[in-house]
Formats: sequence, C-alpha cells, structure tokens
Amino acid sequence: MSSTLYRVRESFPDAPSALTRARAISRDLADWTSCPTPRMEPVTTAEQYAYALSAFDTARIYGNQAEPGVGPCLDELRRRTVVTFDKEEPYSWFAGYAILRPDLTDLWPLPEKLTLTLDSTSPFGDPYSEPDPDSTEEELDDMVSVLGPLSLNVNWDCGWRGLSESKDCGVQLCLNSVWTRQIAVPSPGEFGVWISLGSRVAWTPEGEAWLRDSGLPLGEPQQGW
Repeated sequence: MSSTLYRVRESFPDAPSALTRARAISRDLADWTSCPTPRMEPVTTAEQYAYALSAFDTARIYGNQAEPGVGPCLDELRRRTVVTFDKEEPYSWFAGYAILRPDLTDLWPLPEKLTLTLDSTSPFGDPYSEPDPDSTEEELDDMVSVLGPLSLNVNWDCGWRGLSESKDCGVQLCLNSVWTRQIAVPSPGEFGVWISLGSRVAWTPEGEAWLRDSGLPLGEPQQGW
C-alpha cells in the first residue's frame, strides 16, 4: 500500500518561502529528518526553455526514436549539430546532451516522449549523478536559487514525533508543480508542501490523533508514493 499525503493549506508566493515552510514543519514535528531527495522535472514549455537558455549551456536529452514525432525532431537536432549521443550509433532508445541555443526555440513544444532535462547540469546534478540522488541542504538552496520557472520536487523522510512507525512518513515539496495521484505534475507558479504518513499509521487512531494534534491546516488525503 502507498503512503497518504495531506497538503498544507497555506499559500506561498515563491519557491524559497515554500522551502522554508517545509523545513520548519520537519524541524518542529519530527524527531529526525533525512537528507533531501530532489527531482528535476523535464523542460516542457517554451517559457522554461527560454529561461534554461538564459542560465545554462547544455541539457540532457533522451527518448525513443520509435515514438511519434521523436525521430524527425531528433533528425532536426542532428542537422543543427547541437546534440551528441552517449553511443556513437544510438538505437531506438537514445541518450545524450544538447547544446542550448536560441535557434532551437522554434522546436517547442518538443514531442511528448522526447525529454530535455537539467538534472545532469550544475547545480541540479552532474554527468555522473545517479537518478534522483540525495543532496545536502546547501545544495538544495543552490538549486532553488536558480530555479526560475523550472519544476523541482523534493522529498524528506521523517520520523514524526509521537508516531510508533516512520516508514513512508515525510515531507513533500512541489515547486512549480502540484501533487496528484501518486505523482507530481508541472504547474507553473504553484508552490506547495505536503506531509506524508505511511500506510501502517495513516488510518489508525494513532495517525488520526497525530494529524489532529499537529496543528497544521491540512487538506483532504491523497494517494502518495
């Protein structure tokens, strides 16, 4: 069974204020908190690409040439000599790097199954990063400081004070995104904080009492991770 998430019904004007609130909740209500696990969402809109172009030089690109629209778009990127592949002759599935240039703006939006992401670009990551690696709080501050309209989701595992079980308990932060059923999806200009209770405690008297006593203004339960 998955965890249960509850949105903190507070509004945040920007990413730093939402980050500050997420940290305050874990500091006030948890006995322990893990390192943050940030996850960059792909660059999907022309606005995001314009921002990425102004702030970064390269991005990771990957996809499947068999998917609709991906092959022709990839051929155009080749023609403009802006893409290099991890393998010299990529098969249907491919991965590589794209140079960000103003003359690529006309290609947006990219085909749905062609992914351009900054998760291997500093400060969000590097070419040797594992998928969704943990970060330090200082590294997370650096990410948020240059986020702009890009989407970033962050999770901390927590041991909520007073609960006998901590599995799948934590804080979920969504920046330029929103939590839906088991996943965060891009939502430009929206910043939110959720708390999570694991399946072993979420619907027990213990868990319900903890939610009530937390003092947080919480929304309706949502299916978590």
